Parts: sequence; structure tokens; C-alpha cells
Amino acid sequence: MTRTDMSTKRPSHPSRARARVLRGGFVALAGLGAVALSAGTALAADPTTVTPAGAYFSATATTSATFTVGGVTVTCDTSATTPTQPLGTDAANQVPAQNSNPDGTVSSAINPPTFEDCTTNIPLVSAVVTTSGSWTIAAQGGASPTASLVLPQGGLVVQTSGLASCRSTAAPDAPATVTGAWANGDPATLTFSGVSTPVETTGGFGCPTAEPSAAFSAVYEVANETDPATPIAIQ
Repeated sequence: MTRTDMSTKRPSHPSRARARVLRGGFVALAGLGAVALSAGTALAADPTTVTPAGAYFSATATTSATFTVGGVTVTCDTSATTPTQPLGTDAANQVPAQNSNPDGTVSSAINPPTFEDCTTNIPLVSAVVTTSGSWTIAAQGGASPTASLVLPQGGLVVQTSGLASCRSTAAPDAPATVTGAWANGDPATLTFSGVSTPVETTGGFGCPTAEPSAAFSAVYEVANETDPATPIAIQ
């Protein structure tokens, strides 16, 4: 399990975020992750190829990442997921050797994303965000490529303290999937615009226990860490 400090702008441990938030209940979406990019099955009929096969990739937010639950918005200036160093240590954030699927998606493992330098629209409440478990991204080719992020059950938790002590858990009952628009380029971009994930919040006064979901927005650049001159592409 990793944690990210969202309340102060200081270097943080991978995957730890501190924020101030009233009602303590915003829980963020997702991230990118799971276990070795390998061809997977999908509901969509379009074939998919992710290139270059075997390349390690990173995803770094070029905009602030925002999470909203009810009237609470948390804005994080920094977010990223990167392969384990040195490259080749494991298969996280790697395009698989079997990088094509004629019947649907190609799936990949990724290290849980970090969220740092975060603030909220409500003062006097701090929060610690923890991520855990296996995170997955499923690439889908076609005329308008997409990347669906699979958050493992309970894989992201926000615990608040201060004016409100609340615990918000994303994907509380089962893995949750959110989809972003992919644009090939140098680098490629992945855009999430108000995508939602189920949330369960527990706690006392001020906690948004009735809110069923959190909304997430961010734009990520996806870069080839193995060969920066060759962009990651979904066809």
C-alpha cells in the first residue's frame, strides 16, 4: 500500500496524497494498473494493437487532476504513474509482447498513480489518500481509441481528519472501470472528463455518506520510457 501527502507541497512517498477537504469524502478514480500488459478480452468488437511491443511507458498529468464528491473538489497539481526502476524489474507499465487482440482490448499492469501538491475548496480538513492492489488499463483500438482504467475493489481510500473525520472508499463492492479518450501523438494523450467511480463513505457529522460516486478529470501524457523517440500508440 502506498500513500501520498495532499496537504502540503513537498516531495511525497509514491502514492501518498494529503488534502484539505470538508466532508472528507471525495475519493478518486482511478488509476492505471494491474499485472503485465497482455492481450485481453473485451466487449468491443474492434481489434486492438498497442505499439511498440515490450516498451515501458509512463503517464504524467499535464493538467491538474480534480476529484469531486458532492460539493467538495480536490485539485492536485501533480499526478503520474511510472514503471519500476530499473526498467525490466517487473512488467508494470509495459506494453506486452503479445500486443494485439483481433477481438477487443489489450490490457496492461501499471503501478498505482501518485497524486501530489493537492488543495481543496474547503479549508481546515486534511486527508490522506492511499492506493493498493492491482490496477489495470485496457486499451481499445478503432476509429476513436480509448483506454479503460480498472480500479481494484477498495483500491483507493481517502481518510479525512479535522472538521470532519470520514473514510471514503472507491470501488467498495467490486472493481470499477472508467474510460478516457486516447489520442495518438508524440506523446500520446489520455483524457478523463468527469468520469465517475462508485464511492462509499463512512463517518460522522459532515461526511457525504449519501454520495454514491466521485468524478475525476485530468489529462495525461503517455511517454515511451524505453525509447523516447518512438511514441506509444493504440490502433
